[in-house]
Amino acid sequence: MRRLIAGTGGVALAVVLSQFPEYAQQYTQRLGGAVDELRVITADFDRAAAEGGLDRQAALDRYNASNDDFLAGRGMSMTATFQRYEMLSSTLAQIEGAGPVERLQSLPAFLDTDIGRRTLEAYKPAVPVTMEGIFYAGGGFILGYFVLSALVRFVALPFRRRNRVRVTRA
Repeated sequence: MRRLIAGTGGVALAVVLSQFPEYAQQYTQRLGGAVDELRVITADFDRAAAEGGLDRQAALDRYNASNDDFLAGRGMSMTATFQRYEMLSSTLAQIEGAGPVERLQSLPAFLDTDIGRRTLEAYKPAVPVTMEGIFYAGGGFILGYFVLSALVRFVALPFRRRNRVRVTRA
């Protein structure tokens, strides 16, 4: 009975962990799309600033120095956009350069972002056919099997002692 329960737990955890590479791939695609769009906005702003004889910072300073609340607000908005572009570009480079274990360690960061939440909301499970997917599925099976096996043994421990005492007295 213990092996059946542990095997079921192993299969369940294998299925769950095998989905991580697919989630990471979908997250990376969404992140890459966001970076690409922010790159277009950044390049357009830099081009317009250069046509006006300014660099990015000088153009932002001009926005921020404006007495017009709308223009000053646009300057703050563009500053935030450039910061987001830098942050997301850095995250994308980090993910693209990470190995399977490093990506798994970064899972909380994947889930704790706007892009991560939207990826999870739109997530479509997939069958893992990559080595990474098989690695996670195998690791999940082994971990699930041993955890549930140990849990069943622990729960059954009081009942085993009673049976040993009865056998010994008889």
